[in-house]
Amino acid sequence: MARPDLNLLVTLDVLLEEGSVTRAGRRLALSPSAMSRALARLRRATGDPLLVKAGRGLVPTPRALELRDRVRVLVREAEDVLSPAHRLDLTTLSRTFTLRGSDGFVEAFGPRLVARVGAAAPGVRLRFLRKTSKDTAPLRDTVDLDTAVVEDPLPPDVLATPLFSDTFVGVVRPEHPLAGGPVTTDRYAAARHVNVSRRGLTEGLVDEALHPAGARRDVVTVVDGFAAAVALASGSDLVATVPDRHTAALREGLHTFTLPFPPPQVTVSLLWHTRLHADPAHQWLRAAVQDVCHETGDR
Repeated sequence: MARPDLNLLVTLDVLLEEGSVTRAGRRLALSPSAMSRALARLRRATGDPLLVKAGRGLVPTPRALELRDRVRVLVREAEDVLSPAHRLDLTTLSRTFTLRGSDGFVEAFGPRLVARVGAAAPGVRLRFLRKTSKDTAPLRDTVDLDTAVVEDPLPPDVLATPLFSDTFVGVVRPEHPLAGGPVTTDRYAAARHVNVSRRGLTEGLVDEALHPAGARRDVVTVVDGFAAAVALASGSDLVATVPDRHTAALREGLHTFTLPFPPPQVTVSLLWHTRLHADPAHQWLRAAVQDVCHETGDR
């Protein structure tokens, strides 16, 4: 079966509104002969004459009257579909966004983001997921926004923008020996450490920064997240070395010190899929996340 020419819907809508082939042709910028051919096609497609002569004019048939309102709705809906998105109304927006972040992101930025989103768009829900891998595949279907330290080229369908820079610091419980007096490279290296690695590695960025000073950490424990590292530092004599801004809320009540060697720095980026790039609601959420991260860093 041949597919119908949907352009005929627009022609039929104008014909039924004008009740005149001539006037409909003017509106559609068609010559009288072209308009007559279009009417003939409509008659063949519908199996009805649609408009018939009555004196010097044309009158619609019962079938035409039956179709008139339906055609008008279809044409208006098609025009709406093929038009740019309407202006975003946050007060009526009803949507759930899924955000994935590394351990500590929700604690550091979640409260301010939830408050900002709730005040502007009360119908929006935020769903936070903990990042367990660097795989960007979830952005293609289940995750709206992701945060990551981008080390390798991203797939062509994933977009990113820098969110904030973070510098590593040391953290110990207040009673730890490193909580008193200057922390030297020797004192730092001689302590017992917990390393953060999702792959279970005993060395990472911190060790790469420490080795030029001719020292090595004594890593006795490995965990897969910053929260676990800070928790161990809080309840033992282990030293956790973690990103400053990412773990600010996790380190409350603990002693934080500047590393005695050039600390590793990372840039955390915001990632999203190209399918959402032009979506007004997603654009608004991206801006909200960026604003909250900048505000939190300025405090």
